[in-house]
Formats: sequence, C-alpha cells, structure tokens
Amino acid sequence: MAQTQTADLSMEARVGRANQRYSDRGERLVSGVVPVSPDRYYVLVIQSTRRGGWVLPKGGWETDEATAADAAMREAWEEAGIISRVTRDLGAIPDMRASSQVTNQAPRALYQFFEVAVEREETTWPEAHKRKRQWVTYPQAVQALAGRPELLEALNRSSVLR
Repeated sequence: MAQTQTADLSMEARVGRANQRYSDRGERLVSGVVPVSPDRYYVLVIQSTRRGGWVLPKGGWETDEATAADAAMREAWEEAGIISRVTRDLGAIPDMRASSQVTNQAPRALYQFFEVAVEREETTWPEAHKRKRQWVTYPQAVQALAGRPELLEALNRSSVLR
C-alpha cells in the first residue's frame, strides 16, 4: 500500500464544501493521516484553527480525488506541510459526537485515516500562516487529542510505539 504523494503541490489550501463527497447516509467523508516518525516513537500533530489545541491533519474528500488516500495526502500537505507516503490503511472511523453536536454547518462525518511515513517537511506550506506542527510521543498525543475520540481512535490504530 505504499502510495506516495505525486500530485502538484498547490500553495493554496482548498476551502468550502462545494466539491465535498458524502456517503449514502449523508455523512461527510473525511480523510486524514497519522504521520509516524521512522522510529515509530513520534507522531506529528498540528494546531487546530477552530478549537485551539492540537489535531491530526484531516479534511474533506473531494469529488476530483480518486481515493480517500489522495485526499488524506493533500490534507497532510495543506495543513502540515509534509510530503508523505501511505504505509497503512487504518480503516473507517465513525463520527463519535453526540447528536446535539451535529448541525448543518457540522454534519455527521465518516473518517478514513491512513498511517503515513513523512518523506519531507517543507518550511512553507499553504496553511503555515495559521498552523504550527510538532512531533510528540504517544502519551503526549493522547493528551493533546483527548477531546477528539475519532482522532484518538486513529492514533490507537497506528503503529506508533506506546
């Protein structure tokens, strides 16, 4: 499953949901990555732009992207500035929010995460002006992602060393 990022890397992040894919049940299809260091001791997290704190790179799978992995690697580039290679499909993760948290602006989502090997970290990337990134250990990642059960599930499915 070693799929490497090959698309042209735009310095402009995609915005909006006009080209967003949805499941047959109306769930927004979201793709994301768990970037793991070569020694599997660290995971890369990025600053959230909406909630503060730290998250994993993720975002909507769009209609012009052939696979969820393509979308995940684009999100990794836009949000974290990494050139990556998919090493493992971590599977589908359902939205774990309470029904009261689901709105028209934040519809229920179905997440598809991939473990990736980071081939390069660029110094400039589309969202560098609004996000920082940092490598953290598993315990630090668990603490950072505590409020996001879907991200914790992706982390726990990865091969990062506990």
